[in-house]
Amino acid sequence: MELLRHGVDRSVIALWLGHESVETTQMYLHADLRLKEEALSHTTPLLTKPSRYRPSDQLLAFLEAL
Repeated sequence: MELLRHGVDRSVIALWLGHESVETTQMYLHADLRLKEEALSHTTPLLTKPSRYRPSDQLLAFLEAL
């Protein structure tokens, strides 16, 4: 992830890690929360304070009961 943040192309990272294809590397990029938050920070609607979603206790209790 540090290589990607410093501008190294995804295909170069895939080759360096020995991945057969860029799609294999993509799953690691998909899972990086910091990368997602950075992308979302560029798309925040005007007059909206960016924040991370915090589920309510009621929702968490419901999910734990499943």
